[in-house]
Amino acid sequence: MAKHLAQLLVAGVQVVGRAFAKALRQEIAASQAAAQRAGGGAAGEKHSAANQMLGMNLEEAKQILNVEELDLEQLQKNYEYLFNVNDKSKGGSFYIQSKVVRAKERIDRELQDIAEAKEKTESRQDANT
Repeated sequence: MAKHLAQLLVAGVQVVGRAFAKALRQEIAASQAAAQRAGGGAAGEKHSAANQMLGMNLEEAKQILNVEELDLEQLQKNYEYLFNVNDKSKGGSFYIQSKVVRAKERIDRELQDIAEAKEKTESRQDANT
């Protein structure tokens, strides 16, 4: 009886171990694919890391704030409107308001990355001339 119980336990551990290993391989492959879609290399890695850290990608953030392009004026106007409309004291949804805040943070991060890349490019050009 103990022998059968031990065999059953070992078989269960093997099944769980294989499932965990398969899930880990899938996650690594998905992460690499996301980095490639984001431009590959260091830029893609940075973009993918921002998506992971803030919990949403740039397209989702643009949809939430209802902007097509990264126009600062329109972005701020839409953010303020959506934030105020969803204020809990006005009967709004705290969940939606938090999504609006996260979307703004994600777009701000993207704008910061663009500014840093532009700065880096300009400094290289200045160094070469």
